[in-house]
Amino acid sequence: MSDILLYGHPESGHACKVALALRLAGLPHRTEWVDIWADPASRPAAFRAASPFVEVPCLMIDGVAHVQSGAILLEIASRFKALGGEAPEGLRRGRELLMWEANRIGMCLPQLKEARRVQGAGFPPGAVAWLMMRYSADAARFAVLLGQGPFFHGAAPGIGDCAIWGYTQWLEAAGVEPTEAMAGWLARMRALPQMAAPEAMFPRT
Repeated sequence: MSDILLYGHPESGHACKVALALRLAGLPHRTEWVDIWADPASRPAAFRAASPFVEVPCLMIDGVAHVQSGAILLEIASRFKALGGEAPEGLRRGRELLMWEANRIGMCLPQLKEARRVQGAGFPPGAVAWLMMRYSADAARFAVLLGQGPFFHGAAPGIGDCAIWGYTQWLEAAGVEPTEAMAGWLARMRALPQMAAPEAMFPRT
């Protein structure tokens, strides 16, 4: 059994993606809370040594560091044959979904959430309107990507579902509304027995 340690914070959607994947894959792991609002130099020395940009998530597997949430999700799926990694077509589906999430809905939602948190401070004129336009386009394509299955990977969630969950869990905080397809999927994700609140995924100790 691999020794797995995840550095993260409950307000990092990227860290939540990985925490959910570990839970869905049934992989025993430890988590370490990292203060993402603090000076990076004040963060734990072991974490700073493992994470090149001193950012979460950072997943340690048997002492080896893995960074960037999409790459980590692919590592989990392929190494542990889970969440789509059981077959080539599942991995292909996962890669496609991860690329879409990173370049589309996973780009606009964190920025919209942050814009509301800081009340627009630091965002140039027109930036929020442009991000809202991007979200509208991505939300319209959500149902196309989801298809007829309950999850993006079909009958059960996979790494693509974990990636897309990362920030769609905070639509209200981002100031946007879900489409009907999105609302149904979010309800099914919340109902998963392995699901937990971000604060439960990364308890502060």
